Amino acid sequence: MRFPLAIVAAFATVAFAGAAVAGPAEDIIAKEKCSKCHTATTTKKAPSWASVAEKYKGKADAEAKLLNMLKTGGPDDHNKVVASDADLKAVIGVVMSSK
Repeated sequence: MRFPLAIVAAFATVAFAGAAVAGPAEDIIAKEKCSKCHTATTTKKAPSWASVAEKYKGKADAEAKLLNMLKTGGPDDHNKVVASDADLKAVIGVVMSSK
């Protein structure tokens, strides 16, 4: 009887560990409901993060442009994201690492 209990405990530990390692970027993405319009690889209501990453790939001003867009809402009626610059840069890092 102890073996099945050990398996359940192991699965529970792994399941809850995923939430514990989420960083500030993932927290902001969840809080701001970014996945309502964006996904990592497919266009939904807005461009995928992979297409944004491709658009800005290799551009020196990419982070500054994306940071400004997140803070102001940008020209395309994007929602303003209220967070510190460091946290917004973490979100941008997630977006730019999408493939």
